[in-house]
Amino acid sequence: MRALWIILLLCWSGWAAAAPVVVHYPRVEGDGAQGDYGIALLHLALEKAGGQYRAEASATGMQQNRALVELQSGKGRIDVVGTMTSAERETRLLPVRIPLTRGLIGWRIALLRADHKQLLESVRGLDDLLPYTAGQGQDWPDVQILRHSGLTVQPAAVYSTMFGMLNAGRIDWAPRSVNEVWAEAAHHPELVVDPYVVLRYPTADYFFVNRNNPALAEALRRGLEAALADGSFERLFHTYYGAQIRQARLDKRVLINLPNPLLTPETPLQRKELWFTLDDLKRVP
Repeated sequence: MRALWIILLLCWSGWAAAAPVVVHYPRVEGDGAQGDYGIALLHLALEKAGGQYRAEASATGMQQNRALVELQSGKGRIDVVGTMTSAERETRLLPVRIPLTRGLIGWRIALLRADHKQLLESVRGLDDLLPYTAGQGQDWPDVQILRHSGLTVQPAAVYSTMFGMLNAGRIDWAPRSVNEVWAEAAHHPELVVDPYVVLRYPTADYFFVNRNNPALAEALRRGLEAALADGSFERLFHTYYGAQIRQARLDKRVLINLPNPLLTPETPLQRKELWFTLDDLKRVP
């Protein structure tokens, strides 16, 4: 009997050691597939890293700023957040410097009121945008990026109120990323997507973890690199965003490039394979 208990104990110990560690990500509010893509990529990265971690959503939804505060606190309720980077965020948290949406989050087209759908038709450069007030979430790095180029920005305290502000005329336009704007327009039929202009600033959304959890950061980095190497990263990207990229017709728009003062020197801009460019349009299925 004693030998049997020893065998059972060893088997249980082996199972326990092999059980993946659960990491929690936030249920972030938003429209469309942006959050779904981040979750799918998180699961892919952890799978490619060897399966020692397993991701689960937090019990309740939370806005981005709260999720980042929870992550920094290290209390265990949130273990990883996928969000846009800034120098300040990279100081407080540990980034995995592989752009989750290949920099597509920095390709911005305007969400407009339906009765102002021609608002940007005559825009030919940055100066033509200066008279208009843009809306962004108050805790988004985009606020500082846009203001750095002289654009007027009215922050929204809550993501969902930005659309009400636009519909009420408190802002003129909302620069939204190519991978967000179509779903947002579908959820707000009183709004339309501008067909004329695209802003582009270099930026990335990364997976961030608590600075005391370098093992998780390394697993995510290893898994993302493996997914890049075998093509599964790009396939997932195109599955979620190929249709939006085609619909945006980026090569037919007035392109306005803006600098990003919030990038750190560690941003992997030299790794061209990590970033979406207009040259990639011919590879979009």
